[in-house]
Amino acid sequence: MPRRSAGILAFRSTGKQPEVLLVHPGGPFWRVRDAGAWSIPKGEHLEAEEPQVSAIREFTEETGWILQSELIPLGQVRQSGGKIVTAFAAEADFDTSTLNSNLCDIEWPPRSGRSVTIPEVDRAEWFTLPLAREKIIAGQLPLIDRLQEIIGAIPLPDDE
Repeated sequence: MPRRSAGILAFRSTGKQPEVLLVHPGGPFWRVRDAGAWSIPKGEHLEAEEPQVSAIREFTEETGWILQSELIPLGQVRQSGGKIVTAFAAEADFDTSTLNSNLCDIEWPPRSGRSVTIPEVDRAEWFTLPLAREKIIAGQLPLIDRLQEIIGAIPLPDDE
């Protein structure tokens, strides 16, 4: 049975370019990785749990922010390791300098028997869709395309 996660791709409209919120995983393994390392805020959920419930909980745990908007289904993607991610979009606008991620313990270095506490997410940033395509992990790339199809019908504010 593949592992399952649920997450939220937050988006906002600024001028003529929509932007999406991606998070960077914390910890020493990810510290110097950038392109292809960012993700939507997400986390594992139990089979009996509704994906929307998991997605909202995980978004708040990883960012410290509370979503106030309706979730728009983006469907599922399968990541390279086999994990299935159920994703939703939500219009939001958060100040990334207020990121407040939960902490988790990992074994570091691997197989050392030593444990270190790290933030699950060490950064959050807003990216234009073209830049988000470079930053997001490959298995989640279809979520950017699906969101673009959905928001393509939403009129963006004019630059005045």
